[in-house]
Amino acid sequence: MAKTAPEGLITALDIGSSKVSAMIAQKGDGGELIVLGTGQRESKGVKRGYIADAAATEVAVREAVEQAERIAGTNIENVWVSFSAGGLVSDVASIEFELGGHRVEQSDIDALLQAGRDSIDPAGRMVLHAQPALYTLDGLTGVKRPLGLHADRLGVHIHVVAADGSPVRNLGLCVANAHLEVKSIIASPVATGMACLSDEERELGVALVELGAGITNVSLFAGGMLVGLLSIPIGAQDITDDIASAFGTRRAQAERMKCVHGSANASPRDNHEMIDVAPISAEEDASDGTRITKAQLIAVIRQRLDNLIGEVGKALAELKFEGPVGRQVVLTGGGAELKGIADYAQQALGRSVRIGRPRGLTGLPEAHATPAFTTLAGLAFYAAADPVDLRALSSKQQLVHRPKGFALFRRLLAAARANY
Repeated sequence: MAKTAPEGLITALDIGSSKVSAMIAQKGDGGELIVLGTGQRESKGVKRGYIADAAATEVAVREAVEQAERIAGTNIENVWVSFSAGGLVSDVASIEFELGGHRVEQSDIDALLQAGRDSIDPAGRMVLHAQPALYTLDGLTGVKRPLGLHADRLGVHIHVVAADGSPVRNLGLCVANAHLEVKSIIASPVATGMACLSDEERELGVALVELGAGITNVSLFAGGMLVGLLSIPIGAQDITDDIASAFGTRRAQAERMKCVHGSANASPRDNHEMIDVAPISAEEDASDGTRITKAQLIAVIRQRLDNLIGEVGKALAELKFEGPVGRQVVLTGGGAELKGIADYAQQALGRSVRIGRPRGLTGLPEAHATPAFTTLAGLAFYAAADPVDLRALSSKQQLVHRPKGFALFRRLLAAARANY
């Protein structure tokens, strides 16, 4: 019989377009995260990251969490939830105070953060994150702990992620209807980056490409924080649908063909390897199915990949991810499990590409140590870190607006990108 959850337990919930997955973890004595239980169910109520069927999503959430609870042997009450739909925007803002050369006191930092909190202007969107990233002293950036240092000017860089309000509220409602409390809703790229990017990569500059089932998020990290984000409404499910349509088979069969026989790269022997394709109707005899070559399958996959990676390249250019050819791109998400996709993307983008997998978790099942579960792992890391959020400094709602006349607020995204 499941027992009540002990203190310090973390439950992550990733609601995607193809699957709903849950993870229960706990901090060990050494600060490490130990996975106690995981659960997964097919997602039937989410399209392109948006809730399309609330009832179906609630059932999937409830069943995924219950499976994780059974394995962990405990009951949980609250969850940290990911949000990956389009409409996510990320920016970096800065605010600065005159100190007159005296030592920085805690009251100065508190006043600075409060002013930063009041200055946030999401243009009618809902703020998911508003976090102080790094401080500045007399224009010197990258200061982590200004307390006790002398300065004429004290400033802070604020990382803000916002999203359209209605999809976020719909997500929270589905979780609440599954009888779970939402601790926080986390933007997927923020969580994913914590699971598969090193501190040095985030500092020097790296592009993270999340190939989800229904949506691909392209995010840019620099100076230790997320400084740009674009969403592409194409995902790995589109490849599956193309296969099903091209060869007249069911989606489940097409997904299996993609995973077992599919590849991003072709070879001469693919023309000789044959694949059986089951008929689309369950009433038809299996012998009524067709046979195709592996080369035909790869041709369909490549046609969609050419389009998707082409859009990724455009997004990287729009985010000003320029400079040395060796600048790294990290592919993750379920779509990154396609055979040969790293080599294909490296050639197509002209950049160094690697596959990002969840790391740093103790007891993570091998089946979940794949790119498809990177966001889930990242949610656990985010919850364990419990970073400062400027929204907690005020009792106002998440939807906030900048007071008129606040002249010290300015956007720094262009400056952050210029550091390349």
